[in-house]
Amino acid sequence: MDEINELFKERLKKLDAFRGLRLYDEPVDPYGGRFERSGSLKEITSQFEEGKRAKVAGRLLAIRTHGKSSFCDLRDQEGKLQLYLKEDVVGKEAFEFFTKIDIGDVLGAEGTLFKTKTGEITLRLERFELLAKNLRPLPEKWHGLKDIEIRYRQRYVDLMMNEEARAVFILRSRLIQKMRAFLDQRGFLEVETPMLHPIPGGAAGEPFQTHHNALDADLYLRLAPELYLKKLLVGGFEKVYEIAKSFRNEGISTRHNPEFTMLEAYAAYWNYEDMMAFLEEMFLFLAKEILGKTTLAYQTTEGSVLSVDLTPPWDRVSFASLLKEKYDIGPTDSTEVWASKLKKGEGKGIGRNVQGKISRSQIVKLTEELLEPRSKGKPLFVIDYFKELCPLAKNKKENPNLCERFELFIGGMEVANAYSELNDPIEQKRRFEAQQDGVADASKIDEDFLRALEYGMPPAAGLGVGIDRLTMLFTNQSSIREVILFPQLKPER
Repeated sequence: MDEINELFKERLKKLDAFRGLRLYDEPVDPYGGRFERSGSLKEITSQFEEGKRAKVAGRLLAIRTHGKSSFCDLRDQEGKLQLYLKEDVVGKEAFEFFTKIDIGDVLGAEGTLFKTKTGEITLRLERFELLAKNLRPLPEKWHGLKDIEIRYRQRYVDLMMNEEARAVFILRSRLIQKMRAFLDQRGFLEVETPMLHPIPGGAAGEPFQTHHNALDADLYLRLAPELYLKKLLVGGFEKVYEIAKSFRNEGISTRHNPEFTMLEAYAAYWNYEDMMAFLEEMFLFLAKEILGKTTLAYQTTEGSVLSVDLTPPWDRVSFASLLKEKYDIGPTDSTEVWASKLKKGEGKGIGRNVQGKISRSQIVKLTEELLEPRSKGKPLFVIDYFKELCPLAKNKKENPNLCERFELFIGGMEVANAYSELNDPIEQKRRFEAQQDGVADASKIDEDFLRALEYGMPPAAGLGVGIDRLTMLFTNQSSIREVILFPQLKPER
């Protein structure tokens, strides 16, 4: 740390010295302005012509000085280019200035292209300028850092030094672009709904709370945009979607971040069977467009690498049948009965931790325990959830104790959730009240949503896809923090 502080002080002195220098008869600005490039480094190298003039810019990542000449590596977002500097070409004054430049500085450079004896494309410098002085030395062995959280806390350095990290986020951006294109081509309209909700709803979870001073009203960061999107179906839009942040004031893990990105899409006159077929088609499209193939290689949190085939049709399994088979739990059993039967079962610690009645988080863990091992090699639709676990979904006509809902598991991880939307306002109100232990609490029930349903919402299917988890699958990452640019971390000491 002392060494880093000394280097920082040395570079501050250089910065002060640079401000008093002149180069090419102009004052040196260590934090220069606009620089017009001929193209990116990737474009420059892919369109190479011997002797062609080029103006480039990027960050210096290596400098090799040999007497009165220097080679250095310049890198921008997607490419790298070698620069060659000779004193008798740029002049003594400019060459001396260049010897004071540090690794990490951002440069603009102009010259002609050639290939070295080893065939490396190189720019012979004729003129250069400093665009941003680096004050903090770059890590020499970034991947060797023991504290991996530094990579997340200082993502800017991670991206600067780690080409694989940059590739992950470039792919994530392309994934969202292609997802939008797929939805747009199929008649879906992208919309925006509020992030601040007067009542937390649309999903189960603990919300973040805030206060609006002008309105003197408590508000909540949204758990999900679902209720607002369904109001748009009432208003006459037939296919809508939103890709945006949702928030849960809950735990952090390799699969959970307090703020996360979701796709939510709704289609009038569809049911959950239509949405299953739609999801198969969309994921296959994304794989072909982004990866150029229909299989994913995914490294799980356990360290094993799976080959996941996205070719439809995907497998299906009944949640109700699994619970009955393994624990003798039925759709009409109370949570107290669940707890009793789980204690007698063979769960991985689930039963031992249940006290009196099973909680929502324990149900989620139980679901993962039952389903993740079955979804390793091929996507798995899990259907036949108990209606009591699905307050916003339609019941199955052939079995009213179950609902028309599915969750999608890929690589042992839940990636999507969908159902045929409940559009009966009377039944919806009853379920909301049941969630409040049978007592209608106007402060916790979204009366405006119920009012919207009373105007008549067409039958519809809704879908939620976790963009972060989908990116984990497409980039072969076992931690969600690898696919979120700035994941939530403990406060820095």
